[in-house]
Amino acid sequence: MEKLVVKGGCRLKGTARVSGAKNAVLPIIAASVLGMEQSTILEVPELEDVRTICKVLECLGLKVDMSVPHRLKIDSRKITSWEAPYELVSTMRASFLVMGSLLARVGRAKISQPGGCAIGTRPIDIHLKGFEALGAEIRQGHGYIEASAPHGLVGTTIYLDFPSVGATENLIMAASMAKGTTIIENAAQEPEIVDLANYVNVMGGKVRGAGTTSIRIDGVEAMKGGEHTVIPDRIEAGTYMVAGAMTHGDIVVDNVLCEHMKPLIAKLREAGAIVEENINSVHVVGPEQLKAITVKTLPYPGFPTDMQAQVMAMMCISKGQSSVLETVFENRFMHVDELLRMGADIRTNGGRAAIVEGVDKLYGCQVRATDLRAGAAMVLAGLVADGTTYITDIHHIDRGYENLVEKFTGLGATIQRITE
Repeated sequence: MEKLVVKGGCRLKGTARVSGAKNAVLPIIAASVLGMEQSTILEVPELEDVRTICKVLECLGLKVDMSVPHRLKIDSRKITSWEAPYELVSTMRASFLVMGSLLARVGRAKISQPGGCAIGTRPIDIHLKGFEALGAEIRQGHGYIEASAPHGLVGTTIYLDFPSVGATENLIMAASMAKGTTIIENAAQEPEIVDLANYVNVMGGKVRGAGTTSIRIDGVEAMKGGEHTVIPDRIEAGTYMVAGAMTHGDIVVDNVLCEHMKPLIAKLREAGAIVEENINSVHVVGPEQLKAITVKTLPYPGFPTDMQAQVMAMMCISKGQSSVLETVFENRFMHVDELLRMGADIRTNGGRAAIVEGVDKLYGCQVRATDLRAGAAMVLAGLVADGTTYITDIHHIDRGYENLVEKFTGLGATIQRITE
């Protein structure tokens, strides 16, 4: 079993470079199914989730070349299967994104029920209603979903009941080769949606309005290959920025698009940190004493749910009473019990709201990474704790952070991975 060992008390200083965005590269890889040629994707983070979705593509008959670090070549000229296997899809929810691209390309897809972090219900009914609106027939069996459109998909107007990121991405891919025009209303606005649309357009698609609540897709008959560079990971960047603020640090986070970070930057400044925005980087200087803040998670451009756990770790050592209202997922407080083990003072109400009273110290002990972002929160808490923190179940962290140990070590942290 592997663990992370974090010794507290280090003031972070230096520069950390952010990798390509996990939440952008996964749908982009899935969209490669649409092309009839070879595509090249750059700034690809070396993560377990990336390897998983590449295996899904290989099971569909595509050829995937990962021989060069941070570069992915995908040959999608031949598709030999329209079924994504259970053993892969069950481990990673983003595998479900191949349904839209398979429906568009071959008119059929069979996908196991998706898995991923147990952070709450993330129903796929929004995806399925959208596919049905485009003319697909949906059949659900024990543990799998099958969709077919033997005569092709037909463009229409789709209103999403909730601005789901995954549904917006899946429907962009499905509609990209549908007959006529599709308009997605109440669409998700995340930067990762824009990045996917840019990639689809490079391959010959016609997607307009990505990043707004209304996206227009004019279907095309066929797509080619393309080359695309993935945007920086705003959640990884945010994690290092919070670490700098928590440790009274003085750090530069490089390869950052600050316009994607506005809600977090505002909250860090409210907490007392100095945040200087540059063209491709951000400079964070932590205060001697952090101030209490209030956070409410919302779909983009609101405060990201994926930063809630990390910011709660910061609240634990902030002076005064902070609060969190989680509106996106109903089970995203699993890190609370682990923070309590370290001496935090947190009260929750129904899994959606939390009150955090700042304490003078956290104390190192053994904790679990209950999910991806909770694992990051444990690392941040360990950096400021008195003593040593041992973090187990770190496979969750590996799903979303490339070279986390090396990057934190480069900032002066005392952190290592051990095998027992």
